[in-house]
Amino acid sequence: MRSLTPPSAGLPAPARERTEVTRPSLREVTRSPFIPAQAHELWAGAYLAGIDEERLIRLAERAQRFTPRVSLAPPDGLLLEVRGSLHLFAGVAGLRAALTQECLHLKVQPVLAFAPTPLAALIAARAGKPLEILDPAQLTGQLAPFPLSALRWPNETLARLKRMGVRTIGAVLRLPRAGFARRFGAAQLTMLDALMGRTPDVRAAHQVRARFRRRRELDCELQSHERLLAALAPLFAELGAFLRSRQCGVLELECRLTHRQTPVTCCVLRLASPFTDAQRLSELLGAQLRALQLPEPVRACELRASTLVPYVPGPAALWQPGEHGGDAGRETYGLIERLRARSGPEAVQGLTLLEGHRPESAWAVTGPPPVARTRRAAPGLAPEFSAAALRRPLWLLPTPQRLAVRDGMPRRRGPLRLVSEPERIETGWWDGGEIARDYYTALDIHGVRLWVFRERAAPHGWYLHGVFG
Repeated sequence: MRSLTPPSAGLPAPARERTEVTRPSLREVTRSPFIPAQAHELWAGAYLAGIDEERLIRLAERAQRFTPRVSLAPPDGLLLEVRGSLHLFAGVAGLRAALTQECLHLKVQPVLAFAPTPLAALIAARAGKPLEILDPAQLTGQLAPFPLSALRWPNETLARLKRMGVRTIGAVLRLPRAGFARRFGAAQLTMLDALMGRTPDVRAAHQVRARFRRRRELDCELQSHERLLAALAPLFAELGAFLRSRQCGVLELECRLTHRQTPVTCCVLRLASPFTDAQRLSELLGAQLRALQLPEPVRACELRASTLVPYVPGPAALWQPGEHGGDAGRETYGLIERLRARSGPEAVQGLTLLEGHRPESAWAVTGPPPVARTRRAAPGLAPEFSAAALRRPLWLLPTPQRLAVRDGMPRRRGPLRLVSEPERIETGWWDGGEIARDYYTALDIHGVRLWVFRERAAPHGWYLHGVFG
């Protein structure tokens, strides 16, 4: 009988007395009966020192020419299930050479290892050992000499194991499972089971961003817009089928027209809400194309859509828009798209609140809001500011207009009657745009509601700043 922890380990005496167990040999651990959960798989693990996130994603996309099962192991790892691809690359050696070339293309020096489990391949690569473990029975013997640092466990766990004299994967595999779980947690034990194939290690496959790109070479050069739209019809049909099959909508569609000598003509259709209807997209893009002056006849046309979003159709309303509270959202955004297509993207704009108390700096012009946006205050605004913003007029003058004053009261085509309590705004002292004003809602002799303010500093002038609807 030998003690699991030497007397020098930093454990309390009672704990040392409870750890008297028999330590099995490495040969016995290797021969312990278990069923490999993924014995039919072969994983390639790549350790990529110094790689950034962008290049890691690019490499994952390029690696899908070897296998569709590519998984990210950030920040510096990549995993590929390659059992079914070996015959295409003349075995492990050919696949290793091809993967190395892909990594060198992105200026990354890889360490590649092959093993029946993804975690084993990744740990071998991290340890700098380009192993080729093809037989699951050899897994324990090959991984046993590796340092525990390759597992990337918390530093505190590694330090405690080191004080116990456990420095390698083989040594940690000899420890009793129940005692190890009590001292170090079930997460590390689960990781060891996945490492040795006792439990499945399910990895999420990296999904390449869906993009649409179709090109058509024309039989003859076209100058007419109508014939050009007819030539684009098959491409729009393919786009519609592409979007329906992937449950996606398009937010930006680019049409590229190739000429003989002049540069390519680009027509970009930007949408306020996701579209899947190819016929509607064709109509909107056609409205923009008709406004273009083509420098030369068109020899080829191409459609590109890179900004795709998941599309979830909304429920159909029982009532027509405007009847019994029927929603007019779809019709509203259809009108927005037609106006922008015919008059240009700048023809329709939206408004958004900004984080600021000065009225002239509390809003900005934006694009039309997306369909899912709800009516709420801008993020980060205090509740009292949001309530004050709702009391302000939508129409503000570009610059406040000075009002005439008689007996200390403002006048505009007659005397103004103040009908609200003052709203004091004092801000902007830190950026040179300091204001100190008392705002009021006022009525003129015709009943028009105005938004006026009085300067708190001498000479206490009155100004008109906005008009309520």
